[in-house]
Amino acid sequence: MLLRDLVSQLTADFAAAGIESAAADAEILTAEVLGLSRGDLAAQVIIGASIDGEPLETVLAFAKRREAREPLQHLTGKAYFRNLTLAVGKGVFVPRPETELLAGLGVDVLQHLQQTDKSRELIAVDLASGSGAIALSMATEVPEAKVFAVELSADALPWTRKNFDTYAAQGAKLELRQGDLTDAFQDLNGTVDVVLTNPPYIPVDMVPIYPEVVMHDPEMALYGGQDGLDLVRAGSQTGLRLLKPGGFFAVEHADIQGPSVVELLRNDGWIQVTQHQDFNGRDRVVSAVRP
Repeated sequence: MLLRDLVSQLTADFAAAGIESAAADAEILTAEVLGLSRGDLAAQVIIGASIDGEPLETVLAFAKRREAREPLQHLTGKAYFRNLTLAVGKGVFVPRPETELLAGLGVDVLQHLQQTDKSRELIAVDLASGSGAIALSMATEVPEAKVFAVELSADALPWTRKNFDTYAAQGAKLELRQGDLTDAFQDLNGTVDVVLTNPPYIPVDMVPIYPEVVMHDPEMALYGGQDGLDLVRAGSQTGLRLLKPGGFFAVEHADIQGPSVVELLRNDGWIQVTQHQDFNGRDRVVSAVRP
């Protein structure tokens, strides 16, 4: 079978299944099975290359699972986030592109602090780490920083640990603990420069619109109480406890929660409370500074 015909068929099948990223998913899935980059796959399509036998059977089997709305990242075992390649699968929340905004804010602040005083020891914390995407972004993009992360879920933690081990072996300064973000890192009180958190923030009675989320993302990583803000409130208090005066805090939220999160942080006493939009122009992160 010609590769171009296979990719075209998968794209049509995925689109019919309601998958918005049908063409990209078809290319990524095929390339992954063949051990190619998407660019290499495109080149093979152009020259009229074929696929048959076991590779074709594997692609078609994975495609059926994707049509049933199993996350693409579960099929490939990989999620890409900023400069990272993360191991993901059942039990851990798959990091979203929107969250790159949150990680980037932390990276920017740490880089500024490092440039201002190169002798300064930088400490950052990621609350509710999941796959480790946020913590690892800070640790790899600002190698001078020591990054601590906490994750409560026993199902997610093996994935977090696997990703931490991968990047720690490359020199990233990391420490991972299992625990609740509400009382984590008592030994770091008042010493931290940056605290980031992407907590569960979906209200308990709200059903996510994407089947991949409903069927495959762990509930612990999704739901944040009646109004979705229980863990945002807890993260705010933990941030106040951990940060130095002038320390930077940022939290991700649902697009409709922006005004509520801004009000919450201001009421908690944070200063320089600022709303940030994601690449879709939607309210996604609120940042603040500890007084």
